[in-house]
Amino acid sequence: MRPSDSHEVSQLNELKIDVGALIATAHYVLAGNVIMVEQMPIYGGYAGGLEETTIVDVATTINAFVMLNATWHLDGPVHVRWGITTAREALAVAGHCAMAIEANTHLMLGNQYYTAAGPCTVMCLLETAAQAITDTASGREILSGVASAKGVATNYTTGLEARMMAEAARAVAGMETEKVNEILDKLVSIYEKDYKAAPKGKPFEECYDVITLLPTQEYLSVYDEAVKILTGLGLDYWTK
Repeated sequence: MRPSDSHEVSQLNELKIDVGALIATAHYVLAGNVIMVEQMPIYGGYAGGLEETTIVDVATTINAFVMLNATWHLDGPVHVRWGITTAREALAVAGHCAMAIEANTHLMLGNQYYTAAGPCTVMCLLETAAQAITDTASGREILSGVASAKGVATNYTTGLEARMMAEAARAVAGMETEKVNEILDKLVSIYEKDYKAAPKGKPFEECYDVITLLPTQEYLSVYDEAVKILTGLGLDYWTK
């Protein structure tokens, strides 16, 4: 790796660290590397509910820079029941935390994406859009995703999810928070009832031509369907 590549070190839940992480950090600092410190506070876990988890998220973000000399912090509040970052509560934690940090510091913040649904599904794309909207409106600089199908199924991630992440972010850049919240409330309501039966989707080789590395017409049609829903909710990025 180059010194300019992000070198990861992770904190433990909640607000804990181990000797191995400290040793890795010391090496990164001496080598002059870019340091990315990761942590995923658990909503409904040790931290507690929405307010408590948000406080822990703010604290662990600050701790990344104070204790581990982070160049940037990779967040990822995750729901204890669903194991995703796109649940309503996880989005609220991430949004409030980022807005608090951004309002009072110049620290660089990122967030990682874990959706319930997998590639080639409308649900996966809507989940991705919801988090990208939250992260952008709350001031995060880096969007890191997407780990589709909860990030546990081999080959179940593709470039079109990342495209949705980018386009949804552009769609709300500069939008007033009140309007963003209205859109988010409607958007999350569309998919949150389906967590128990979230579609796994299709693996990469069924979503893309593995020779040309272009998405299949089927997935492009699914993408267009998701775009149509988002446009109906008030995002005009795709109609300009």
